[in-house]
This record gives sequence, C-alpha cells and structure tokens, in this order.
Amino acid sequence: MMSPIQKHTLIALFTLTPLLFSGCQVVSVKNQSLNVTIANERDSILTRKKMSEASLNVLSMTGRQAEKCTETPDECVHDLKIIPQIQDEQLLATASEIYLTNALSLDSSSSCNISVVNKYQSKEKQDSHQKAYEQCLDQELAMLDKSIRYSYAYLFKTKRHPTERLFDNRQVQIRDFYNQALAKMITIYTARYKGEQVPKQIKIGKSIYAINYNNYPQLADKKLDRLESSYNLNFSGLRSINRRDGFGSEFVATLPADKTTKDSKYIVDPLNYKYENGINPNIHQPRYLSVTMTAQPQNASSVDDILNSPNFQLNIYDPYSIEKLNIGGNQYPLAANFSAPYGLWLAENNLGAAAYLSLIDRDKSITMPHLYMLEPYNPNKKIIVLVHGLASSPEAWIRLTNDIMGDTALRENYQVWQVFYSTNMPILESRFQIDAIVQQAFATLDQNSPSAKDAVLIGHSMGGIIARLMVSDADLTQPALKLMKPQQLYRFKNEPLFKARLMIKPISNFDRAIFLSSPHRGTDYADRWFTLAARKIIKVPGAFLGALADSITDNDVNIKSFMKDLGHGLIQNGPSDLSHNSKFTELTENVMPAKGIVYHSILGNLSKNNDPSQINDGVVPYKSAHLDGAASEIIIKGGHSIQETPEAVLELRRILRLHLKELGIKIN
Repeated sequence: MMSPIQKHTLIALFTLTPLLFSGCQVVSVKNQSLNVTIANERDSILTRKKMSEASLNVLSMTGRQAEKCTETPDECVHDLKIIPQIQDEQLLATASEIYLTNALSLDSSSSCNISVVNKYQSKEKQDSHQKAYEQCLDQELAMLDKSIRYSYAYLFKTKRHPTERLFDNRQVQIRDFYNQALAKMITIYTARYKGEQVPKQIKIGKSIYAINYNNYPQLADKKLDRLESSYNLNFSGLRSINRRDGFGSEFVATLPADKTTKDSKYIVDPLNYKYENGINPNIHQPRYLSVTMTAQPQNASSVDDILNSPNFQLNIYDPYSIEKLNIGGNQYPLAANFSAPYGLWLAENNLGAAAYLSLIDRDKSITMPHLYMLEPYNPNKKIIVLVHGLASSPEAWIRLTNDIMGDTALRENYQVWQVFYSTNMPILESRFQIDAIVQQAFATLDQNSPSAKDAVLIGHSMGGIIARLMVSDADLTQPALKLMKPQQLYRFKNEPLFKARLMIKPISNFDRAIFLSSPHRGTDYADRWFTLAARKIIKVPGAFLGALADSITDNDVNIKSFMKDLGHGLIQNGPSDLSHNSKFTELTENVMPAKGIVYHSILGNLSKNNDPSQINDGVVPYKSAHLDGAASEIIIKGGHSIQETPEAVLELRRILRLHLKELGIKIN
C-alpha cells in the first residue's frame, strides 16, 4: 500500500507528463513481414505510385509534401539545393526521381493521350486537343531529359566512385531511373514526331541529343518501321527472357517488311536460277533487331556540365557486338535484351499456322524454302542451322534458340539460322532445295572468316533425315532408277535435274551434325489408319509438280499421264516418305554422314524399359533413330518432340560447347 508521499509523487508525474513529452514522438516497435522490409528499401516510383523511401526522407528536410513537390519539380529541386546538409548523392538521386515521377504523371494524364482527339469533333476542337497533346508531350520530354541528366550525374560524377556503391540499393534504383527515363524519352519523342524520318539529332527544349551510329553502322541509313522499348513487351510462350543487366535502355528496332510480292513460282534449279540482284530473296536478313541506347553528355567534366550543358550524345549499340562501355576510363556492362526481337518475330509471323497450311498446300508463300538469320551477321561467330520436322516450323526450336541467347558462351560464339520449308514435299526434293538455299546463304559470307567453316547442322524428325543427307556423300542415281516404274524410268533416266537430286554431296561448311528423334529408317507410325487418312489429304504441291513437268526436256512426254504417275512410288508427299515401307526409306536408310563429319543422336523414350527393341518416343523406334558411329547418343525420357525438353536442350548446349572446345575456342 502506497504512502501519502508516494501518492502525491505519482499524481505529480502524471500531471507533468504532457509538459515533459510535448513535441516528442513516441516510438513503438512491432514485427513486420520480410517482404514489407525489402519493399520499403527497394520500391520506387517505377514499382508503386509513390517515390522511394530514400527520396521521401530527403524531401522531408524541405517540409514539402511529395505530391506538391512533384507538381512543381523545378521549385522542389531548387529547395533541395539550398539545404547544405543534403549531400551530392542525395540531391542528384532524389532530383532524378522527382522529375521521373512528374513525367510518369504526365504520361498517364488525358492531355498526353492522343485518343482525346476525336475525329467527329469540330476542326477547331481537334486542333485544340492536338495542340494540348503536343504541349503535354513536350513537357514530359523535358522532365525525362532532366531525370536522365541527374541520374547520369549520380551514377558517374559523385564524390564516391560507382564501385564504392556496388551493394547500394540506391545505385540500382538510379540506374533503373536512367534506363527507364531514356526508354520513355525515345518512345515519347517517336510518338511526338510520328511519321518523320529518323533524325540525325533530337531536340528537347534547349537540349540537343546528337545520334551516334558508330557502334551499329547497319542502322545508320535505315528507316525503321518502328522502335519499341523492350521493357513494355510481354511474351507468352517464351520460358524465360534472356537479358544482360547493365547501363543503357533496351529496344527492338523493326526494319520495314520486304516489299517484294510473294511469288508461288517453284524454281526447279535454284543454284543456277538468275535471281534479281543475284541473291535468293528467300534468304532473310534479320528484320527484328536488338538495340541498346545510352545518352551521355559530350562534356562531363563537372556535375554542372552534365546538368546544364545542352549537348548530349545518343549512342546506338548492337548488344551482340558490344558488351561493355568505357565511361570515364572505367568499364561497365551494356544492358541488352536478346529474347525480345526473337519473340516479336515469332509472334508477328505466326509460322506455326503457316506450317500447317503449307502441309495441305494452302500457303503459297512457302512453296520454296526460306532461311532466316536471327541476328546481324558476325564474321567471327560460328553458324548453327536448324531444320524442323513434319508439319512444324522454326517455332519447334523456341526453347533451344532462347537458351542459346541466354548462354553467354554460346551467344558470343554462335549465330543461328532457321530453315522454314513446306513438309508436304518429297523428302528428296526438300533435301535438294534446303541444301541449295543453305549453300547460297554460306556463299554470301566472307569465305575466309570463321563463320564460313565449322558450322553445326541440327535437325528434328523429318528435319533430321534431311540434315543427315545434307552432310552425306552418295550417288543414288542407279538405286533410284531400279525402284522406278518403266514409264517413270523412261522419262527420268536422262534428266539432269532429276539426277542432280540424287547426287548427294556434303555441304563443306558443316563439320558437325545433331539428329533428334529422326526416323532414318522410317516408321510404321506413318502407316497407321489415321496417318494413312491424313496422307491421302496431303498432296505433293501443285507448283512443284507443274514446274517439274515443265522442266522435262522430252517433248514427247504426255504431261497429263506424267502428272498421274507422280505420287506413286519414289515421288510422293513427305509424310508418305516417312513410312518404313516407302521407296524413299529403302533408297536412303543406309546413307551415312561423310567421313570427317562428327554427328550425335538425341532420342526420346516413352517406354518403361531400356531394351533397344522396346525404346520408342511414340512415333520413332530406337532401331530407326539409332546411327552407328555417333560421337554420342543419349536417350531421354520423353515423346517425339524431345527437342523441347530441358534435358535435350542441356545436351545440345553440352555438344555446342564441346564443339567450341575441340576447335580450340576458349569459353568460360
């Protein structure tokens, strides 16, 4: 029990408490989730609707509310500059985020949205909305320009060297502010001056960005179809997006589509055909290009120069060729997105649908095979050629191609070519035509460069059969004639173009081949009732039959009879050739890769045992896919589309790395 004195003392303390603690904030503590802690440290205006905690803490020194500050960013930044306790890094970083916040706010406003310009409004209102739209974009560009300048000054011109901030969350944030502000600036400028030629310089208020193409000369004289920030592209169907973190903003530059009209003409003798400009138009240079841009001050001797000098340089880089930048005598990685151009190419060309249409002779645009180069030609990189299978397309190789782009050693040493062909064609004809276009593509290269030799050929299923024949050495003329009917023998025995399809020579540019789930000795799957029904629907392309008939030099041949005979025997559609009972299989099953060609096999297995007589991927049995003499053979649990499995992709990457190692090329 308290004494009277203790009671009076306690009452006095309670009475004095408001006076003792007036103006003080009571601190309490509680546990919070780890994700909240990390979010508070790392989130910024790019990931939420308010600025980073670091910027808000600096703003609190001015007594300004963040919302009011970003409405008048110039005044707010001025107030920060006159507070001596705010250090250089704090000032530059916060100012960068303030200007970026204002720009993002403008970007989401109705004034910066062209949709407010209604074509049904009066001309006066349309003009008024258009003017407001352009003024809003100009204001947004000015904010982005300032954000770029402040973030660049923070990254490269503060008292501390960037390497001293290596583990700072703030440095990563400011790098992202810079990259995103530059991406937005280019995107907004393109929208502001839509339809105009690519300029030699960009003017934003008093700022002048001179465009430098020295690191991507292929784009210097090109008019782009469009330029898109890869940050805004989201792809379904790509397991991963392969990027290289670093300095700079990532874009996809799309060149205009080829304006030449699609020609369904079938060329029987492609190697001797007189093409316009001397180049096969079905060899496609890359149209979707990975581009990285940086904006750097032409005079960066001081922070004041970076913030106020009008002259900047907008540098355009090919990230496949340039990996690092030299800034102030120090090396920094160049940012890059390697998957975005590939994903955009696949998404916009819908090759899978075209493959099915071509199978039933409905898509005339791929009567002849096509070859697509996926990146700008590099004379120092080896070439991988991919050949898909029946009713397929380059989409069959999405996982492998994307993984090559994501593997630094493979990306730096290989460039990928994709073949796209109509799989309803007789396989011998497909081999002849693909062989021709690959030879023509190699002929365009510098023959003394590393790219022209030691190439790798990879084929899946029917594409594996074609690939095997492309690296083999065999004269099939006499065996083929023995398999033909008398009337066919009469018509073809003296035809040079027919004989050319049976004289198989290895393409000298290849020295390694990989076959995946390839029915080298055919498959009984092609003779099952549902496959037989499909084979009756699938026809040999009419353009091919007509061109072949027109090429026959014997004028006495009855064309109608000739056409009737075709498709019965050696010349039939691709799916029929895959039968283990077909004359094509009988003719080619023992043709082996030429001496000196290193080859590998990757097979699928859906059976539950390892007995070679039982191993089967659901379409192709082991006894058909196996090749004696292979440098390696791996059997992976899975079905016929084995090239899509992680295990097969890892094996392909192992072989490709082995190839480089055996060539004496050092890789990590």
